[in-house]
Formats: sequence, C-alpha cells, structure tokens
Amino acid sequence: MSLVRLNIKGISYSQTQNGAYALILNEVDGDRKLPIVIGAFEAQSIAIALEKEIRPPRPLTHDLFKNFADRFDIVVKQVIIHKLVDGVFYSSLICERDKIEEIIDARTSDAIALALRFQAPIFTYKNILDKAGIYLKVNPQKDEEQQDSILLDDLVAEEIESTIQDDYKNKTLAELHTLLEQAVLSEDYELAAKLRDEISKR
Repeated sequence: MSLVRLNIKGISYSQTQNGAYALILNEVDGDRKLPIVIGAFEAQSIAIALEKEIRPPRPLTHDLFKNFADRFDIVVKQVIIHKLVDGVFYSSLICERDKIEEIIDARTSDAIALALRFQAPIFTYKNILDKAGIYLKVNPQKDEEQQDSILLDDLVAEEIESTIQDDYKNKTLAELHTLLEQAVLSEDYELAAKLRDEISKR
C-alpha cells in the first residue's frame, strides 16, 4: 500500500461534542482533508507546538516525552496513521535508537503532537484517505495565509461536524453501547466521549 504524506491544516472546535476538537490533516499532493476528533488537552498541545512563539513555563506531557527521548538518544522518525476502524484512527510512531528501529502504538492525537516536536513527517495509507478523506469548501474571501490559521472558520467547522457525525448515525443503540464499552476498556476516552454524545442524542 502506498503512503500519502499529510500536513496539519488546522484545528476546529466541535460544536456538538463538549471539550472535543477536530484536527484537520491535509494531503501534501492533493486537496483532500482528513478530520480527526481529538481531546482538548491534545488540541492545546498541538496548537502550542504549531505556534512557535508560545512557550509554556513548565513542559507539557508531550514536551516531557521529547526531553526524555532526547536524553536517551531516541528519535521519532515518522508517524503513520495505519488503520481506521469505526471512525477511530490508529497510529504508530516509527522510532530509532542506535540505528535500531522500533514501532510504537500511539493514539493519533499523541502521535501528531510528538511528530511536531520531533519535526517528523506524518503519513497515512492511500486506502484510508480514500475512505475518510473529504474535500472542504474553503472560504474564497480569505487568502491562503488566513486559511492556514490554526483555528479554522465556522464554514469549515460545520462541514467537518456533519462528516464526523455521519460515522455513527447508522449504528443501533445496542451497537453504540457495545462500542462505548470497548472504548472504555481500551482507554480510548476520545472515542468514548464521542459515543456517549451520540447515545445521549437518541
């Protein structure tokens, strides 16, 4: 399977899920976007890494991981979003130490927060982009620089919301409860919050 390189387009606040954000990844050689629901802490960590001028007084968790890795000569070479199951993206950190490569499982939000700190490229497989990628209508009144701002405008946010919500509309209430239990057991609290919100709407 061929890999597609992604850049970070921006972050959008979720209008329907409290404390949730949508991270938008953009294919480098194309127009498709990949929206990924992330938590508030991860959104803040990614935004701080993107905004070079902002420096927290104490290291955040992802900064601590970077400092730890630097101390022990571990480098994150790249991040691969390798799987999509029931609207949840699964990622791997490709790490290297003493010319030995290791693959570490990670939540996509954490993987991207670390990729920024290590200046590591982000990839996904073409079939994942074919399945989950969307074309966003961009506000023509904004120039390119404004469109690439960290917080995306309401027009884009609404379109992302409708795309994300469609993931679970076809599930029965019993299926949603089963997915919620699995999410809690696997400590995927982002997905659990997403499922809980969908259940409460029924």
